[in-house]
Amino acid sequence: MAAQHIETSPIAENVFVAEKLREVADLLDQQAAAQFRVRAYREAANYVATLPDPIRTIYQIQGGRGLEDLPTIGVSIAAAIAELLDTGALGVLDRLRGSLDPEKLFQTVPMIGPTLARAIHDALHIDTLEALEAAAVDGRLKLIKGMGQRRVDSIRHSLNDLLARRRPSGPRKATAEPSVADILAVDQEYRGAADTLPAIKPRRFNETGHRRIPILHTERGKWQFTALYSNSASAHQYGRTRDWVVIYFERDGHAEGQATVITQHGGALDGRRIVRGREKSCAEFYGI
Repeated sequence: MAAQHIETSPIAENVFVAEKLREVADLLDQQAAAQFRVRAYREAANYVATLPDPIRTIYQIQGGRGLEDLPTIGVSIAAAIAELLDTGALGVLDRLRGSLDPEKLFQTVPMIGPTLARAIHDALHIDTLEALEAAAVDGRLKLIKGMGQRRVDSIRHSLNDLLARRRPSGPRKATAEPSVADILAVDQEYRGAADTLPAIKPRRFNETGHRRIPILHTERGKWQFTALYSNSASAHQYGRTRDWVVIYFERDGHAEGQATVITQHGGALDGRRIVRGREKSCAEFYGI
């Protein structure tokens, strides 16, 4: 029996990965995402399901670049496959289901316990390991209370080890971001249509099971966006669950990123919608 399991499990894992990609496609379709996004995941799922070689072997030998070079697999889907192979879970799928738990994810990193994981999520409004690494690199992580440079360095090194195989070989490209104007336009579109959009049932902060969060999939230029109201502990604590909007973005050749749009209270931008961390660009956008 054991020999049979070893023989069949690599291809069975291909089927597992394909099923998860197909589920992403189905949810995107149900949530009125652009059909080219739906097709991309379905075509990738079909390819992986019929791949004669174990996809894990390709990943182990060639890393993220090897996945990207497969037919029908681009940067975003390659990253999704790598995440599945590394963790058995898929953040984008959990997000579309309403079951995303960033605090639990952050606790997989050495030196991050429940209290620190919650502080990171509440302060930085991020929910992926890639976004956490970016925060460690650009200095935002150090701003968290009790976070010294040595601890930041340790977390950064741990993340580098965790994520190294997912990255393409060669020099790392700077993370591209859409303009503030595009992000604010998506925020406006989302909030304006919230009452008519498809909705997901969040698992967190939903004791009665009746709460729903609208979700928008849209495009502007080459960028693809997904927007939904924040379901963080801080959003609930401060009564901002219908104000703070988390916007995920991606485009061909670039990994997914995210931004949070809020209503500013105080200062020159008082009462205006701003992108957290890009206040200077927001002031320029508003001509302030």
